[in-house]
Amino acid sequence: MAFLDKLKAGLLKTKKALFGGLENLLKGFGKVDEDLLDELEEILICADVGVGATEEILDELRARIKDGRLKEKEQIVTALREILSEMIGQSAPLCLENTPAVILVIGVNGAGKTTSIGKIANSLKRQGKKVVVAAADTFRAAAIDQLQVWCDRAGVDMVKQSEGSDPAAVVYDAINYAKNKKADVLLVDTAGRLHNKVNLMNELAKINRVIDRELPGVSRENFLVLDATTGQNAVMQAKEFRNAAALTGLILTKLDGTAKGGMIISIRRELNIPVKFIGVGEKIDDMEVFDAEEFVSALFEN
Repeated sequence: MAFLDKLKAGLLKTKKALFGGLENLLKGFGKVDEDLLDELEEILICADVGVGATEEILDELRARIKDGRLKEKEQIVTALREILSEMIGQSAPLCLENTPAVILVIGVNGAGKTTSIGKIANSLKRQGKKVVVAAADTFRAAAIDQLQVWCDRAGVDMVKQSEGSDPAAVVYDAINYAKNKKADVLLVDTAGRLHNKVNLMNELAKINRVIDRELPGVSRENFLVLDATTGQNAVMQAKEFRNAAALTGLILTKLDGTAKGGMIISIRRELNIPVKFIGVGEKIDDMEVFDAEEFVSALFEN
């Protein structure tokens, strides 16, 4: 199955919440008016587009009504597609120019961090890149073993130490291993203990110092993994992590299990952090680089 087809299937719950409601709404109104927009507001919020983003969408629709670009109710869907596409913006390419490029991955337990690293490693390997994974989440029980399973599935090398080891020491070993193997990408798993931001910041700072010292000027990405099923809570989580780490991108998991896929729009608007990867299933190939055009197409097309 092509990824666009998987994406369409994965976003089905969001699509039904958003456009199933929209379809019923348009049947009940003869024209575009304020009453229709009030009902549309509820539909957008239920799809977890977010209050701020919803207000922005409605303001743009009102502007189009006022200047004559939106006259018939049948034009609503086309107008929404244009507005959402503009709000999500263009996809941001991965920064992997210098090798070994480093992708640092953080996220709270249960968000899908370990599986995301395995899936990203698999995706990059399919693109012909040599990938090494550093198991630097050394404090969570069984984290190293779980990551090893996913690395084995992806067919990539993993550098690890014993549970409780210094994460920065693991990263140091992994950098040297990646250099020796002439790897293209080093994926670094880290602990995401949001409940103690001081420890998190200290740990990330130590890891960053090792990376800067051993790989000066290297291409860097700092990704936060978010569980899409948590909707606006994920947006709040991203705000907290943004204060603890210099995030360059987001990984959204479990989009296939939620009607809250509209949170992508809210995240883009409120945080201005691009979504870099999305997961739409449990299999190892169910994650791809986020394509904004494909995402909007999956929401609007059959």
